[in-house]
Amino acid sequence: MLDSSAFDAFALRWLPPLEAEMRSVLGSRQTPYQPFYGMMNYHMGWLNEDFQPGNFSAGKRIRPLLVLMACQAVGGDPEQAIPAAASIEILHNFSLVHDDIEDGDEVRRHRRTVWKLWGVPQAINAGDGMFALSFLSMTRLAERGVDPAIVVAALDQFSCTCVKLTEGQYLDLSFEERLTVSVDEYIQMISGKTAALLAASLSIGALVGGASDTVGDALYRFGHNIGLAFQIRDDILGIWGDPSVTGKAAGNDLLRHKKSLPALYALEHPEVGAQLQRLWSYTIGNKQLHLAMDLLNKSDARTFAEEKLRIYHEEGMRALTDALGTQALSSPLMGLADGLLARQT
Repeated sequence: MLDSSAFDAFALRWLPPLEAEMRSVLGSRQTPYQPFYGMMNYHMGWLNEDFQPGNFSAGKRIRPLLVLMACQAVGGDPEQAIPAAASIEILHNFSLVHDDIEDGDEVRRHRRTVWKLWGVPQAINAGDGMFALSFLSMTRLAERGVDPAIVVAALDQFSCTCVKLTEGQYLDLSFEERLTVSVDEYIQMISGKTAALLAASLSIGALVGGASDTVGDALYRFGHNIGLAFQIRDDILGIWGDPSVTGKAAGNDLLRHKKSLPALYALEHPEVGAQLQRLWSYTIGNKQLHLAMDLLNKSDARTFAEEKLRIYHEEGMRALTDALGTQALSSPLMGLADGLLARQT
């Protein structure tokens, strides 16, 4: 049963200093560079299109909160881990700026994307700037009294995670050019694109908090499995989510020909796969969408996806218990994990 009170209290305490740290890292420099940093601040939800201050949708800040929660869970001081949390969130947002370009998305969080406002070249460069600044943010751990050896270890893991993110993005982009993608290939892709950063958030937080390698590895496994389950939940909502809650049409991912887990399972199904593959070759309108949804239901694609989600969630819970023992039940990490999977948007 979900108890979000511990997570809500934690977020209320630590989001303000986290935001302050990220604003410091991405703060506007002197002329002539202010518009460059303005684009970053716009994407982060701090400025409007004219670079004037405002409060706009900025995402849930889940990943940096994982850093701070992991640090506290192993007995560390979250205050020391704030630069690492900021680093993780800035990296995540760099990837979104570039994703929007690569996917041609014109809107994010109900506002025009950076590339749509200022063009592709400037958006690429702004994303590159955020990528570089995410590394500088991680080095600020030293200013919080973190041992230099731990700072180097955190940077090493952070660098390896960046490679995994780009590997996952490569696979995702390459899938768009292929007629067939297996379920196993899809899991490999989301392991890099989604799960890697969630896993690193937890293990880097544990590292800063002074955890042993055994505990850090267990928290990494927790994050990896929860990351996979999180993406599969997105996949389910992308097809069967309630439009009044998600704000998207029913079957939205099918309309976009998105190769999500349920679709790929149905495309491999011996009874309906060939028929769905033929539909996949054409533009899917409302008439074709009804047929495609019917084929997915006949293949039990939703049941398959929900079973996969359950398996990864249970693996994650076991890993969290391995890391924290009996304290796992009262940890904000438990509530957050359950909340991510129970969400409707």
